[in-house]
Amino acid sequence: MSIFSPMNILLATSNDHKRKEFARILKDHAIFLPTELGLAFDFEESGETFTENALGKALSLLGRVPKGYAILADDSGLCVEALGGNPGVRTARYGMEEFGRELEAAERNAYLLKNLEHCTKKEERKATFVSALALVVDRYRIYTISESVEGSITKEPDGHAGFGYDPVFFVDEAASTMAALDEGGKDLYSHRGRAARLLNTLLGEI
Repeated sequence: MSIFSPMNILLATSNDHKRKEFARILKDHAIFLPTELGLAFDFEESGETFTENALGKALSLLGRVPKGYAILADDSGLCVEALGGNPGVRTARYGMEEFGRELEAAERNAYLLKNLEHCTKKEERKATFVSALALVVDRYRIYTISESVEGSITKEPDGHAGFGYDPVFFVDEAASTMAALDEGGKDLYSHRGRAARLLNTLLGEI
């Protein structure tokens, strides 16, 4: 076991909501967004899996970060059984083909609920939230983690916390939508919270 040392971690995203979630769990480490280091970040998520996309994001910043920074990337998504696992890796771009533009979160949620109108029973609306993490310490030290949480899609939004699909994702274990949980509850039950806790353990070993 190595002697624990806090790390500077560059998060490969422009999403400040994600930064705040990681910062709460990885509280012994400093989390930065690319813009804070004067870096542009724009990555096309073309992978077939969440892990491929997470690795692609992290590696796209390799060689551009200041010395002493590790790179952390997350690719998360919602997989709905009745929709054949969609939106899946296209979670953030769900509805783009029909509407010709990227939808706002509330619009994506409404589109998802519309596509599930034919599923009237809870067991027909089963869904899984997935979070894949890729940590790049250097070119030859790369770690990946994937976690998930089971639940279902509600018939209408509930809760005002969180972001994305949180208002329509009912967490079975918590008996609540993700958006109705407080920060501590979301960190405990969410896919990203579970993955980040595993990462926190890993960071104590490297």
